[in-house]
Amino acid sequence: MSDPEFISSPALVLRSLARDPDRPAVTAADGVTITAGEFAAATYRLAQELVARGVTRGTTVSLFAGNTPEALAGRYAAGLAGARVVKLYDGMGAPVLAEIVTSVETTVLLVDSERHAEAAELIPLVDVPLVLSLGPGPEAVGEDVVAASAHRPAEPPAVRIGPDDELGIWHTGGTTGVPKGIISLHGPYRRAFDVPFGPEHEPPRFLAATSMAHLAGVLADLTLHHGGRVFIQRSFEPGEVLAAVERERITELWVLPPLLHRLLDHPAIGKTDLSSLHRVMYGGCVASPTRIRQALEVFGPILVSGYGMSEAQNVAVLQPQEHHRVGRGGQISVGRPLPGVEVVIRAADGTDLPTGEQGEIHVRSRSIMAGYWKRPELTAQVLRDGWLNTGDIGYLDQDGYLYLADRRTDKIIVVGGHVYPSEVEDLLLTHPDIAQCTVLGLGDAEESERVHAVVVPTPGRYPELDEVRAFVTAHKGRIYAPDALHLVPEIPLTPVGKPDKKRLRATLAGPAESR
Repeated sequence: MSDPEFISSPALVLRSLARDPDRPAVTAADGVTITAGEFAAATYRLAQELVARGVTRGTTVSLFAGNTPEALAGRYAAGLAGARVVKLYDGMGAPVLAEIVTSVETTVLLVDSERHAEAAELIPLVDVPLVLSLGPGPEAVGEDVVAASAHRPAEPPAVRIGPDDELGIWHTGGTTGVPKGIISLHGPYRRAFDVPFGPEHEPPRFLAATSMAHLAGVLADLTLHHGGRVFIQRSFEPGEVLAAVERERITELWVLPPLLHRLLDHPAIGKTDLSSLHRVMYGGCVASPTRIRQALEVFGPILVSGYGMSEAQNVAVLQPQEHHRVGRGGQISVGRPLPGVEVVIRAADGTDLPTGEQGEIHVRSRSIMAGYWKRPELTAQVLRDGWLNTGDIGYLDQDGYLYLADRRTDKIIVVGGHVYPSEVEDLLLTHPDIAQCTVLGLGDAEESERVHAVVVPTPGRYPELDEVRAFVTAHKGRIYAPDALHLVPEIPLTPVGKPDKKRLRATLAGPAESR
């Protein structure tokens, strides 16, 4: 049921833009800047056009787009129309995307200029009532809906949206298989807009250098709502990121730990003016204490760690002044649970574990997902009595700080016990010959798992397997020592920015050896 007092997050963002029409709001990757008024008017017209074409509450708009202003406008317009939005992630093959488009019962497929080529592969695989292009494009990707909307009124459509209406379906990352669809509601997402964002005395300037289909899109929403400006880059290239931070006086930056490592290892880092940065946010996977200490030296006390997931939104935050806290083995905490968020650690049988004991992380809050799209059995497995089993492993200390070990599913079962990859990664990054790394398990001919280390060496250094095994054994024990060492120029990342372990497993499968 709609709440007449409720204002959805897309409506909030557009109201903020319309109130200050002359301010620069969005700067595209090609340097073109759009004012708040221009962006708001174009988005309102697009929303009106979508409504006229049958988009409304209960329908699905799938958005196949890159990091472009049109992608932002398309998402806001579909939300204003009341549709649930599905963001199709870059890096997935056309067959997987087709299964997602079909499973969410897509009404309209929106394609921007960055995805015309991939859309030509996708469209023949799906039966979608309407395919539209966000700007001029080939006939195969549909009519230019932006041009078609030019005659529509630049005002919000008369669509009433309530907190329990579906905002979108977010799909978990991955490059193979069909990801799980997470149902997101308007109410929980809207609450994030009540929290201050950006520097205290100036509008935020956010650099969207990672996919806006993920957290960069959320931060873009918050930036625009709080009177700031979004600078868009097509993809993450560390040299371009550093140049943009200096040139555009960026205040807010979001990176995953592997991307933070690339920034720290870039030769321009010591010559870049980073003084404008108010906050460098990181999260998404376990961070190395060694590299975080290095980042604190480079950026200063402005690092903020966030722990969350699509199923639960934000769970915990570690503020800059809290980065001195360390747990077992020098591990950095991922923070304390946010107000209104409860966290407990449980054993595999569901019993609560005492403080300091490691187990499965369970979360309860008002931001927990409504469930997985049309997968009630899977929903029941992870959601019980309002508690979400995150699938992560960790522990709470006596002061309520949360420490993350790894994903339960990433655990490597070896002879003599088990190994969490992050434990080995943290140690390897203290070795002087290793700049970046990721650790994964691979089965051998006897179906046993072996620890494989994929390493980007420090320039001019060439670590060898025997040396690395001895180093790990001396510090952690024999079962943690890698059975194979793979030297690579760079570690492949998923579209989200995490190490692409599925791709690495496919590439590295075979006898364990040093490569």
